[in-house]
Amino acid sequence: MEPENQTKISEFLLLGLSEDPELQPLLLGLFLTTYLVTVLGNLLIILAISTDPYLHTPMYFFLSNLSFVDICFITTTIPKMLVNSQTQSKGITYRGCLTQVYFFTAFVGVDNFILTVMAYDRYVAICHPLHYTVTMNPKLCGLLVLMSWLIMLWASLIHVLLIMRLKFCIGTQIPHFFCELAQMIKVACSDALFSNIFLYIATALLGVFPLSGILFSYTQIVSSLMKMSSVEGKYKAFSTCGSHLSVVSLFYGTGLGVYLISAVTHSSQRNSIASVMYTVVTPMLNPFIYSLRNKDMKGALGRLLSKANCCSRWPLVSGINGPFGL
Repeated sequence: MEPENQTKISEFLLLGLSEDPELQPLLLGLFLTTYLVTVLGNLLIILAISTDPYLHTPMYFFLSNLSFVDICFITTTIPKMLVNSQTQSKGITYRGCLTQVYFFTAFVGVDNFILTVMAYDRYVAICHPLHYTVTMNPKLCGLLVLMSWLIMLWASLIHVLLIMRLKFCIGTQIPHFFCELAQMIKVACSDALFSNIFLYIATALLGVFPLSGILFSYTQIVSSLMKMSSVEGKYKAFSTCGSHLSVVSLFYGTGLGVYLISAVTHSSQRNSIASVMYTVVTPMLNPFIYSLRNKDMKGALGRLLSKANCCSRWPLVSGINGPFGL
């Protein structure tokens, strides 16, 4: 097939996780359930934090932003996959594919930066507790989140602009269930040298540096905890890091697993299945990790559900007793 300029390409073909028609209803139900659980769980986290005055702290401000990003993250890929599965179609428009690449790359990067900022927040809280309220002031917290978004939106835009310079063959097949940046570069029919160079540079700068920041923060935290004489104090201090450390391990662990699998095997189907871990499973598990391992979040969610229960009963009581309780 001869390469055709990308401006004439109408659509790509997403091969998905499996071509077996008998598996499609199962995959549809599984991913629909996962998507709904993820959106509902993260929305509950956001509502609990926004409505509970006790959680109006930097740590939970970053957590609410993380939950918002996770909702955007999974919404970028799963709805299109569900539509294609329901309609028995594999097509995605050229613009739709570029849109997926842009937002997916941006949300992954913002997720990464927010996890780094949360590690810094824990470092300041444990290693410099007397300066915590001054250092982690609302202005700095807002600026850190804003910078995370601006950096990734611009980095994602450069990725997309470089992809738009590439040429693709007619009927190009993407061996994935969504348009991933690396897969787009691989299936290009023209030289993708500049795209690959920027991909490696961006991965090094926007991936390795944040991870180094997280490792540095926890190295300092462990060092400070070792100096504490009280066992109870050590446990109480580190318990505030448990949920974040679990999410970080899940985020980087699944990402590293996908990289290793893609390096060891050349099976595109295995790579796609492995990608499900960090694109679907990680955003779904984050709310459960924070709600099950964090007493403050448990209490906030309990109070939120109690309020919702009371509000749902109020119209019924008003209807029985009348507007004046008669």
